[in-house]
Amino acid sequence: MTKLYGSLVDDESRCTHYQTPLDIIAIKFKCCNKYYPCFKCHNEHESHNIQRWSTDQFNERAILCGVCHHELTINEYMMTETCPSCDAHFNNRCKFHYHHYFSV
Repeated sequence: MTKLYGSLVDDESRCTHYQTPLDIIAIKFKCCNKYYPCFKCHNEHESHNIQRWSTDQFNERAILCGVCHHELTINEYMMTETCPSCDAHFNNRCKFHYHHYFSV
C-alpha cells in the first residue's frame, strides 16, 4: 500500500484541514515524491518549498484515491470527478487549489 504523509484523520486520506466525505485524494508532491492530502499538510511536515508539476508532466501518476488506492495521472484526475477504479466521488472544489500543485 502507498504510504501517506501528513495530518491524517482516517484511512481514506482525509486530514485535519479537509475532511468532508469527498476529500479522499492525496497528491504526490513533485519536490519530495511523497503523497500528502493537501498543501497545508505538506507545508507542516516538510522544510522545503512545494514544486509544482508542469503541464508536460501531467501524465505522471501523482493522484491517489484514498478509498481504493488507485493511482491516477494528473490528466486523468483533472478530467473526472470520480475514481475510475471504484467510482468514489472526489471533491470538485479542489480545482480551486490546483495552482498549489500544478502549473496551470
